[in-house]
Amino acid sequence: MKIHQIRNATIVCEMGPYRILVDPMLGHKAEHPPLRIFGLRQRNPLVELPVSAEALLQTVTHCLITHCQKGHFDHLDRPATEWLKARQIPVICTPHDARYLARRGLNVQPLAEDHWHPQPFLGGTISTVSCTHGRGLIGHFMEHGVGYFIQVPGEPGLYLSGDTVLTEAVRQFVRQHQPEVSVVPAGGACMDIGGEIIMGVEEVIEFTRLSSGRVIANHLEALSHCPVSREALEAAAQDAGLEARLLIPADGAVLTLAQTPVQDLQTA
Repeated sequence: MKIHQIRNATIVCEMGPYRILVDPMLGHKAEHPPLRIFGLRQRNPLVELPVSAEALLQTVTHCLITHCQKGHFDHLDRPATEWLKARQIPVICTPHDARYLARRGLNVQPLAEDHWHPQPFLGGTISTVSCTHGRGLIGHFMEHGVGYFIQVPGEPGLYLSGDTVLTEAVRQFVRQHQPEVSVVPAGGACMDIGGEIIMGVEEVIEFTRLSSGRVIANHLEALSHCPVSREALEAAAQDAGLEARLLIPADGAVLTLAQTPVQDLQTA
């Protein structure tokens, strides 16, 4: 398996002959509005796509969307929608998002409703895991979406957490399934009211301690409401003794992740 970090939550997962684009935000730097009203009102994204993105996108065979409604352009923006529509890439999503995406002319292939229930996917299985995209008052205004757990023969089990804080449901999933590779949001995003709406430094460290596998942190240094830096997260991982398992790729980086033998997982 290879994980190509593009920008923010946008990655490409390479599994055998398949290239799965996740939560594409393909617009240019500053193409989208600020995400906070008060303080420094920076337009988004803060950085351009890496130079490697154009060639990588030409290899994409499928797309996964964790959530996209209520203005979440950072997981599917207009340029990405037009790109997917033009190529009729199969878009895997929840039934909740299927009609919304189909109205935009996308080639939608919705999953079943049930969380935790594995469904056929690329010769293996995929299941959804619940997300909580913010607690309390701010949580009422957010689109919560899902994470995905993908198991394909010969590849590490992959958990794409989606935009979520570290809830008991996420803890339970990790304890029960111990995915060999997890991709989690680490930017500590905050709106003008309420607390974090995705994991920040402390929750990513806790998640990594719960997991026996490798954890990839993204959703970093690309949006104006995400204050966590790669440098700060790396320092926290070193302080916690987790730097070998908490991976923090730069935009454009490629991570190669082999399947971990069962005995190694048990002793990790």
